[in-house]
Amino acid sequence: MTRNLRATARPSLEGRAVPRPRPAAPLRRAATRTVLKGTDGIGTVRKTTLPGGLRIVTETLPTVRSATFGIWAHVGSRDETPSLNGATHYLEHLLFKGTERRSALDISAPIDAVGGEMNAFTAKEYTCYYARVLDTDLPLAIDIVCDMLTSSVIRAEDVEAERNVVLEEIAMTEDDPGDCVHDLFAQTLLGDTALGRPVLGTVDTVEGLTQSRVARFYKKHYDPTRLVVAAAGNIDHADVVRRVRAAFESAGALGDPGAVPLAPRTGRQTIRTSGRVELLGRRTEQAHVVLGMPGLDRHDERRWALSVLSTALGGGMSSRLFQEIREKRGLAYSVYSYTSGFADCGLFGVYAGCRPGQVHEVLKLCRAELEQVAENGLTDDEVARAIGQLSGSTVLGLEDTGALMHRIGKSELCWGQQLSVDDMLDRFAAVTPDDVRAVAGEVLGRRPSLSVIGPLSEKQSARLAEAVAPM
Repeated sequence: MTRNLRATARPSLEGRAVPRPRPAAPLRRAATRTVLKGTDGIGTVRKTTLPGGLRIVTETLPTVRSATFGIWAHVGSRDETPSLNGATHYLEHLLFKGTERRSALDISAPIDAVGGEMNAFTAKEYTCYYARVLDTDLPLAIDIVCDMLTSSVIRAEDVEAERNVVLEEIAMTEDDPGDCVHDLFAQTLLGDTALGRPVLGTVDTVEGLTQSRVARFYKKHYDPTRLVVAAAGNIDHADVVRRVRAAFESAGALGDPGAVPLAPRTGRQTIRTSGRVELLGRRTEQAHVVLGMPGLDRHDERRWALSVLSTALGGGMSSRLFQEIREKRGLAYSVYSYTSGFADCGLFGVYAGCRPGQVHEVLKLCRAELEQVAENGLTDDEVARAIGQLSGSTVLGLEDTGALMHRIGKSELCWGQQLSVDDMLDRFAAVTPDDVRAVAGEVLGRRPSLSVIGPLSEKQSARLAEAVAPM
């Protein structure tokens, strides 16, 4: 998104990626194994790796009448150079524009005709394309999504036509400051780095993307070793593998039989930034603020305790921030905390939307809660309530095939392993008040940075540094 911002200091990202492990020998034929065993076939997760490195994971749920099929690509906005910022998301749009044997209408109309849903999303470290249909229409979904991923033509006229659509999406996001402020916070903490730049790109970078540059990006990042196929619902694993293999073979997209899958991203980056304030002046009714600091990467086992901490601090109506800022004082309608974990670093933030005249009081209260929890941790009751909330929301959030596909696909791509629902519940249940106190002291004890979007006066803007001053 286009913003005329000047960074007060550029964060130093130290560390280097750990070399990605490779299997001892390439696969010469498909290898299938049961990753998780369900009960009476329900919830069984199987994985097949084809020669060429394409991975296929499925979760069987024979009690439903739907199926969700998706393909995850190991590419996100962090894989872009500054001049290519937004290319991953732009490419996501273009794969819906047509293939060698389908027009854009031929891609969407058959799914609409069976009442299905097809969509895609781009994140900083991955991209996903999916279709949710009735179980009897799964062959159609597999054929169309595989065709899109393997045989997109990336025509110059489609690149030009879709450019305006992407620019409109950027403008739409700019019109939502409650969303835009999180991009600003990532930039505040991470600076002009691949992770700090917006997923959508900016007006300037999107206008600079050409057909040839996008086509090269597509060819580089969409080979089988970088893809994970995931399907969940009333499905048969062997049938899904057979259909996916046939689709990739017919497109000549299975790749080198000796190739092996790309391992999950690993490494460690240290975010050395604190006390930064970024203000984006906008004529909005509210001031939108994020106060936060570096968090934990997604491989850190302490992430379970950090999730409990974030939930108790700002994850629901009974959380500390909600009670103090909304219930007791009525200073904000929306206030919450959140975590973002990447392969090698993470963010922790507290968001609030309030009237501009109350922003300093809201920030003072947020900072006080962060300091108090950093020093003293949470009570046993708060920890227990947060664990219960996370456990319940985890189970309830997996009661549709789309969520199941998302879980197994992302798990394979980002961690290279699968956790059952019971495994996840056990991880949450094992968190103790001491675990939360330790992670709170490390994460919340850091000096925060601040991002604000709103119509603040020069006097108010000058006072924002108070919110991140040492206490």
